[in-house]
Amino acid sequence: MESCVKLGLTRSIGLSNYNSQQIERILKVAQIKPVTNQVECHPYLNQKELISFCKEREIILTAYAPLCSPSKSWSQDKPKLLEDPRLLKLSERHGKSTAQIVLRYLYQLGTVPIPKSSNEKRLKENINIFDFNLSSEDMKILDSLNENTREFLFLGAKKHKEYPFTIPF
Repeated sequence: MESCVKLGLTRSIGLSNYNSQQIERILKVAQIKPVTNQVECHPYLNQKELISFCKEREIILTAYAPLCSPSKSWSQDKPKLLEDPRLLKLSERHGKSTAQIVLRYLYQLGTVPIPKSSNEKRLKENINIFDFNLSSEDMKILDSLNENTREFLFLGAKKHKEYPFTIPF
């Protein structure tokens, strides 16, 4: 990837699903520092330790599945983030959708959330998060949702020595 940057084929390098130990190993040998680490991040898995770790190293955390994959079919028995009563209260208080509350929360944590949608209405809604702020009390409520639970476990790779989810962050 560094060769691609040097050849002008790409502007920057990013990581995906790297934990803190893996990032440290990369930084020790990299000639060109990665600019982002893309990981699953939402209120049920807020990744605050990894966010802080990355910020200290000037690496942006890109949050995939920020809405906790609301259309997923593989875990119907789990509660749906966007229907969480605490989120519904914040949504009502701010006059915003629960998705907008979540995206604003992740933005205020310093991440770049990347929600998936092909619905034009939701695409417009998802970008409309810059006309309000969450208070410190709102942020505490959202922080309290953290359960360190993942939607994406990549179980096919679980036995690999580099499986990234065996340490807290």
